[in-house]
Amino acid sequence: MSAADTRQRLVAEVAAKVLADVRADVAARGGAGGEAALVPLVRSAAATAGAVLGIDDVLAVTARIGAELWGLGALQPLVDDPHVTDILVNAPGEVWVDGATGLRRVSCDLGREEDVRALAGRLAASAGRRLDEASPWVDARLPGGVRLHAVLPPVSPVGTLISLRVLRPGRLDLPGLVSAGSVPPGWGDVLAALVRRRASFLVSGGTGAGKTTLLAALLGMVPSRERIVLVEDVGELWPRHPHVIRLEARHANVEGRGAVTLEDLVRQALRMRPDRIVVGECRGAEVRDLLAALNTGHSGGCGTVHANTASDVPARLEALGAVAGLSPTAVRVQAAAALDAVVHVAREGVSRQVVEIAAVERTPSGDLALLSALRLRPTAPASGPAVTHVGPGWPPLAVRLGLDPAAQPGIDPHTPTKGAP
Repeated sequence: MSAADTRQRLVAEVAAKVLADVRADVAARGGAGGEAALVPLVRSAAATAGAVLGIDDVLAVTARIGAELWGLGALQPLVDDPHVTDILVNAPGEVWVDGATGLRRVSCDLGREEDVRALAGRLAASAGRRLDEASPWVDARLPGGVRLHAVLPPVSPVGTLISLRVLRPGRLDLPGLVSAGSVPPGWGDVLAALVRRRASFLVSGGTGAGKTTLLAALLGMVPSRERIVLVEDVGELWPRHPHVIRLEARHANVEGRGAVTLEDLVRQALRMRPDRIVVGECRGAEVRDLLAALNTGHSGGCGTVHANTASDVPARLEALGAVAGLSPTAVRVQAAAALDAVVHVAREGVSRQVVEIAAVERTPSGDLALLSALRLRPTAPASGPAVTHVGPGWPPLAVRLGLDPAAQPGIDPHTPTKGAP
């Protein structure tokens, strides 16, 4: 056994021996002092156990125990991995992660089912939420920014399920997304113009497609003199901007009281002197107030919405508007007047990419029309990467954004650009 393996085994053994004593001591003192207060406790407990630890070992044991007491326990190293975006616990011995290399199973010992359930309960409590038989699921943001979703039996017959979305605040700006290939060549200027010209737009896509990452990057380009009021159900957007006001929804308490909805918050945002109103995810009746705001002088607003394709966004808005009591006709008329564009992102394998920018137009009858402006057209594998198709929505969108309609961004000069792909 190598020296490194011996050290890791020693750290694990000491951590296991002292955890119970340290847990009791910390519980008695209310956890005051954080990890720094653990160091003398670890030294004392290790000495009692007959183990001699150097400073690096003491710090390793302290970090391990701190993760068990206040962090995510055995899941903490996965959260600390910068390439991991999601952690999925299906059973005590079945843990999956998603990220740069796609969904894969990892080796992670969480103990028994009761240990997983205790972990889920502790995480929920740290977010100020309840998780028990009376409230068998929870959706919350942990103090460190990780988004938690957990479900208990019998709702989950196989055992406690934990899903963690690891947010990386401001990890990439728009140039970074272009360099990473998430934004097609030539499209970066178009996206920047959406922000610069105060266009109102929605970022659409499926779960985990990169909507939040793209929107955060675009919000980072808003001039620093402007005030952004950001409304979210659970905080996920962390743009690099000096003047962001955050409003987060609140769930009802155990008596069913005290709920604060996104609809409530959008209305409050209108009274906070916003330069731009942003709804992190349109998922219900708040779409009515957002469209109303964008139609009453609050240009430059934006948000995200779940949709399979850009062309599905009108139907999605109609469904959300129905929750608010709006007719399909009312939603279409409001959206046609409020929105300038839809940016659609998609995930293929491990890659997340902007695949379409569509212009929102109003028909002569005042109805809603979504015209594809730029769209990636896949090619055969042997033909190389996807190419840009310029659609009928490009000329009006280019004029709205102050761009040259004849520029045709991202076009391969040898690729036809007219007609349906």
